[in-house]
Amino acid sequence: MSGRAEAATPDGSRGALGLVTIGQAPRTDLAGDIEPWLGGLRVSEHGALDDDVFDGQEGQRTRAALAPAPGEAPLISRLRDGTSAVLGHDALAPRMRDAVARCAADGAAATLLLCTGNFPPVPPVPAGGSHRGPHPVLYAESLVQRGVLALVGDAPVGIVCPLAEQRADVARRWSELLPGPLRAEPANPYAADAHDAVAAAARRLTEEGSHWLVLDCIGYTESMRRAAALAAGRPVLLARALAVRLAAEAATAAHGD
Repeated sequence: MSGRAEAATPDGSRGALGLVTIGQAPRTDLAGDIEPWLGGLRVSEHGALDDDVFDGQEGQRTRAALAPAPGEAPLISRLRDGTSAVLGHDALAPRMRDAVARCAADGAAATLLLCTGNFPPVPPVPAGGSHRGPHPVLYAESLVQRGVLALVGDAPVGIVCPLAEQRADVARRWSELLPGPLRAEPANPYAADAHDAVAAAARRLTEEGSHWLVLDCIGYTESMRRAAALAAGRPVLLARALAVRLAAEAATAAHGD
């Protein structure tokens, strides 16, 4: 999976799923996990921050310009070099639309926004390649939340989110959706000790009564899911798995395969 997708075939015979990260592409931490979920689709991958610089003094200015506004719930994403950046929704919005447009131009049948944070709708983007009509834009937050709701019913749920600063906002948004008791704990998926932190958060949530756990960030990996399940002894739902599986189904349908 590369940051710049190969071109669509002239007859449109090969379907593609667009993936837009709020950070930088390529998301090498995603590639190994998602390959089995794509159902043969190729990937057009672009990042909202692909053209931004995060080194030196220019990098400091970039981080300041993209930082959350006062009172705004923060987002976090991976950069190309493996580090991460804390971001605000408003600063990202125009960059996200540009990245979606690049996926459409590559011929993607649909594009998934790889973030479980709450985003305002991206304005319609013309279809690219051989596709006609509007380009479907799918939101990981919506796919993940509704998938979890369908699976857990009214059971107590524990949410693992990346940052302590996100905890209250995450708990509020999930509590508005799920009918059962809900708790949230932070564990940064981009930290050096991510697996241990995720396992510890999962254990705390289980001790507090959670029957299901959700790793609510695209940055959490399959190996982190396994660490959480081993520590907690509970079923663990992974945001990237729910979002990519459902988006791949949508892209296949949109392509007409």
